[in-house]
Amino acid sequence: QLQLVESGGGLVQPGGSLRLSCAASGSSLDYYAIGWFRQAPGKEREGVSCISSSGGSTNYADSVKGRFTISKDNAKNTVYLQMNSLKPEDTAVYYCAAGGYGLGSQMYIYWGQGTQVTVSS
Repeated sequence: QLQLVESGGGLVQPGGSLRLSCAASGSSLDYYAIGWFRQAPGKEREGVSCISSSGGSTNYADSVKGRFTISKDNAKNTVYLQMNSLKPEDTAVYYCAAGGYGLGSQMYIYWGQGTQVTVSS
């Protein structure tokens, strides 16, 4: 069974950068699209970005376009989310998930435990 572990979260000042990692074990990510989601306190889970199983297609929420970049390293069985120009409204718990391609959470089967990102001065 596929297991996902996120890392790379933390506290960063507005305008700063973080790179989140989603490391997979138990199966190859070659078979799955990967999505990044986030959930802030009191808000619904939001799709942030996704990448196809081949890595050839990506998609981003309007709120992060031009600031976030998703990438995939098949050799390391890991997906990354590079987050630049971070804003306080990016503060949330970030989750990666594996399954179908898209920004809707219903597309995904396997979920990681989440990593906290806090953007504050």
